Amino acid sequence: MKTSNIRIAIVRLSALGDIVNTAVVLQIIRKYYPNATVDWFVEEAFAPILKDHPLLNEVISVPIKRIKKTKSFSLLKETIHSLKSRPFYDHIIDAQGLLKSAFVTYFLHGNVHGFDRNSAREGIAARFYDTSSAIAYEMGVVKRNVLVITEALNIPYDENDILIKEDVFEKGARPASLPHEGKAIACVIGASWPSKCYPKEHFAVVCSNLPYPCYLIWGSETEYKDAQWIAEHSQNALIAPKMSLKELVTFIAHCDLTIGNDTGPTHMAWAMNTPSITLFGPTNERMIFPTPKNIGIKSPSSVNIMKIDRNDFSIKEIDPNIVTQKAKELLA
Repeated sequence: MKTSNIRIAIVRLSALGDIVNTAVVLQIIRKYYPNATVDWFVEEAFAPILKDHPLLNEVISVPIKRIKKTKSFSLLKETIHSLKSRPFYDHIIDAQGLLKSAFVTYFLHGNVHGFDRNSAREGIAARFYDTSSAIAYEMGVVKRNVLVITEALNIPYDENDILIKEDVFEKGARPASLPHEGKAIACVIGASWPSKCYPKEHFAVVCSNLPYPCYLIWGSETEYKDAQWIAEHSQNALIAPKMSLKELVTFIAHCDLTIGNDTGPTHMAWAMNTPSITLFGPTNERMIFPTPKNIGIKSPSSVNIMKIDRNDFSIKEIDPNIVTQKAKELLA
């Protein structure tokens, strides 16, 4: 244990699933640096999930997406000024490896560490770093994220720190929308790409074959319409209420199983130490940290992690009966 009160900045702007899969490192940092000041720089849309996290001192929202959308020079200037005004950090760690995350580190004061040019998703980002780690891009994302941060802080890597983790976020009280007795299942029906979405017809079959209520998690109008269709075609399917990110964490934490696509809400189940089944089409199990109760089911297609095929709709080939069987095993 190191007791020095150092200042650490973590830069992981997006996306939701990657933030969820990175946040486990906060427990590891506190184990070795209990008195450190730890700040997290994140895209403003995802800041609420980190807000008031007990292991963070401050969450700093960065409006990268809004700057791109509005092309506002004044907003860009204001953001740069805000970053430059931050106090000195002993360690600034880019856990994303993209040009946009490197851009943020460039305006902060302190030593910057990140993935080397062969490890970063966008190799040019490595030009902004003072030191770097060579961590194979093909490695599982959770381990990659932990390694780049632990190497920067000279913390020994121990897989048990990930396997035997506390809940990554605060659990909160059981939502009123969940039954007080009996088991409940969360079904995450949406994702960032259409090809990552398990067909609604298959979800209806899975829900019909399970003996417990299945709550359909949705975030957009399109997903809500899909949820309506599934609910109409399965007596066990119920449409979950619209939730904030923190409410969603609490909801999934209190469900007995989450079944979903490769997307942030599905990854929340792993983060909260509850069983989960992640369904993969154009991506694969690299996106999760498999455990006996957190498993992946992959479609028959092969995946080139360095060049993801967004037109790979093979997820529809995953047999709903296999999903049902695995779900029943996890619920037993």
